[in-house]
Amino acid sequence: MTRRQILKALSGLLLALLVAILSSTIVTNALPTILAELHGTQSQYTWVVTATLLSATATTPVWGKLADLFSKKALMQASISLFALGSVLCGLATSVPMLIGFRAVQGLGLGGVQALAAVIIAAMLSPRERGRYSGYLGAAFAVGTVSGPLVGGLIVDTPWLGWRWCFFVVVPVAVAAFLVLGRTLRLPLVRREVGIDWLGATLIVGGVCLLLVWVSFAGGAFPWLSTTSLLLLGAALLCLMGAVLVERRVPEPVVPLRLFRDRTFTLATVAGIGLGIAMFGGSLFIGQYFQLGRGHSPTEAGLLTLPLVLSLFMTSTASGWLISHWGRWKGFLTAGAISLFAGLCLLATIDHATPLWLVGGYLALLGSGVGLSMQNLVLAVQNNTRAEDLGAATATVTFFRSLGGATGVSVLGAVLSGQVATRVAAATGGTAADAGASLDLATLPEPLQDVVHTAYGDATGLVFGLSAAAAVVTLLCVLFIREVPLRTTV
Repeated sequence: MTRRQILKALSGLLLALLVAILSSTIVTNALPTILAELHGTQSQYTWVVTATLLSATATTPVWGKLADLFSKKALMQASISLFALGSVLCGLATSVPMLIGFRAVQGLGLGGVQALAAVIIAAMLSPRERGRYSGYLGAAFAVGTVSGPLVGGLIVDTPWLGWRWCFFVVVPVAVAAFLVLGRTLRLPLVRREVGIDWLGATLIVGGVCLLLVWVSFAGGAFPWLSTTSLLLLGAALLCLMGAVLVERRVPEPVVPLRLFRDRTFTLATVAGIGLGIAMFGGSLFIGQYFQLGRGHSPTEAGLLTLPLVLSLFMTSTASGWLISHWGRWKGFLTAGAISLFAGLCLLATIDHATPLWLVGGYLALLGSGVGLSMQNLVLAVQNNTRAEDLGAATATVTFFRSLGGATGVSVLGAVLSGQVATRVAAATGGTAADAGASLDLATLPEPLQDVVHTAYGDATGLVFGLSAAAAVVTLLCVLFIREVPLRTTV
């Protein structure tokens, strides 16, 4: 493909990626308002996010493997269509359980968009050239991240629009991405005998879903040490062990186990788990901190997250160009892992009275860590992967990153909910313990509103402290990744 053709096709990919990011971030600052109107709770708050992450995570390896077997363009258009359908259904939801179910449908398409965008880029460009264009992907991620909370905040703050437009507004962008890709993307289709591992795909999806359901509900809906907990965990482990056995025997496995023989692939996969916790947990809970912990409106909360997004945009774009120019990537990846860990450690110290300019500085450090790590981990894996395994390898790294995010959101959400309830009960002598579960603070008496604001503001630091512990794993893995010169061929 010529540079002109690449840029045209890239415009469609960037629109599709923008849609995916918008769907995740546009509800960040709108969720407290949405859940208040639908009479939701703190546990349902995290499940509105987790449902999308769960379905996207569980299906990512399947999308990646299909990309190795079928037309990448057709698969991308199918995932965009599925995402658009889920968005429309979310906007029509009349209850929280209905919204959670439709968010899961939305996540099925989201998993395809996230996995296939990186696969298509890798099919068009050599690793050496890819850094320059990965900067554009980072820019799209940053634009979606910064505009999402702002647009979502403005929508819920505008009475004549209403929160449902948080979901309807992304549909025209999805349609535009579908049409642009249809006209501009031209990739050769390598025809070979196709054998789809449906049993392995079913076991992987089932095992991941059961595992995330167990992590999300254990300790809340049922005790950690209970019959229900053991049944869920046992079923999840049986499914995953069955998947390993199947993947070892079939000719076209969803996740080729031979990939884990490569040191770079294994370390990057594990590193992605901690990165996912920081990415999804940081953006979700910082919006809640500004609104429920500091009393700001959804629009103000979006503006206060600008340091996170702008630093992510600048570091991902700059590092992509520099990697293409110098051909070296390990230094940027190491700096990103260090910045990620440092930012989370500093955010672990915030409370309801921390100066906002200081919180902004910590968020900028966190954004730099994500910007330097996210695309470069994928680049390191793609540089070491054979062409026939490109889709599966890329999707597997994305899968574990999303798995870390989904698990992190569930666990951290449960921790935050418990901490808030405990602090509210302690401050009120136990008379208003249930107030901590309410997300509609406007209905509470003013003195109790102050108590809940303080509880959220003080409890959020613990969430980031736990995320920092996960970031230690990311840092250690990155340090042991061996730098391999970037290939100059596709």
